[in-house]
Amino acid sequence: MKAKFSGHDTFPLRYGWLYKAVNHMNSGYFLKTSKSKDVEKAVIELGVGKNMVNAIRYWSDCTGVIYDKVNKAPVVTDLGNYIFGDFGVHQGKDPYLERKGSIWLIHFLLNFDDEYLTSYRYFFNFSHVQSFEKEKYLFDFVEDAQRICQNDGITDKSLKKDLDCFLHTYCRKRKANSSKTIKIDEDHFSSPLAELSLINDNGNGFYTSTLREQQDLPIEIFIYAVARFMSLNFDLNDINIETEELTIGFDSLLSNPFSPGRIFRLSEHGLGQQLDDAQLTTNGGLTWVDSRGLRQISCPINLIKNPIQILNKYYGVE
Repeated sequence: MKAKFSGHDTFPLRYGWLYKAVNHMNSGYFLKTSKSKDVEKAVIELGVGKNMVNAIRYWSDCTGVIYDKVNKAPVVTDLGNYIFGDFGVHQGKDPYLERKGSIWLIHFLLNFDDEYLTSYRYFFNFSHVQSFEKEKYLFDFVEDAQRICQNDGITDKSLKKDLDCFLHTYCRKRKANSSKTIKIDEDHFSSPLAELSLINDNGNGFYTSTLREQQDLPIEIFIYAVARFMSLNFDLNDINIETEELTIGFDSLLSNPFSPGRIFRLSEHGLGQQLDDAQLTTNGGLTWVDSRGLRQISCPINLIKNPIQILNKYYGVE
């Protein structure tokens, strides 16, 4: 993986930013800040400073709602238009992220990327800790990041800033030596991802992130993640045209990097419950067996190739 520990200018993701990015680009403008004309237009239209334009561009690209790579014209992705809308073409399913499932979906999209390593992708895909002290965690993070990215110009300073931004994105701010949550002001405007309570700030640099059942994770978002994960593990171009389903092991779905179990911080029991519910939701299309030590999940090939169909079910699209 390539290192990507900068670009957000230390600004955590904020409500409204992804919608603003999609709306801005669908209006025919760009978020790139290398041209003064683009910068001026973005600052005026988005109502933020230049550094925040950089941050909006960063988070929009990392969540996959826009595609913005070097030497390629940036575009809004199909998923970006699906969630946030494309003017007269179609209405966004949840442009203001009012549904909890949309936030879970953004969380999954942000961490389901095996090309670029960030502090949050490291935590949700490679780290095994359920509680940690930030300074000790940073030390281990630096070592692992250098190994995963083969150094790639990684510095302790850049990783520390990225780690701080990641924690501000996922945690509600707390006072030192206090169990009370700080009243959120403009400088610590709540990130939608903090609503998931995946990481808790216990004060004094200590954090917890336990594996749970995640009962507020909508089953359709979970099934979508399963389908995307299986597409990552199989070359669909090599699959026999007569193949109706693909099978993967329970442990892979639970603990492999980029798996639903990893990204959603599911316990073993929690994953089993989600799979039970998935069988009911898909009318037996997605199935799993847990018998005599054999635990396998089978998913229809048409769902793997077209996972948007399960999102349509969540958003009530006929």
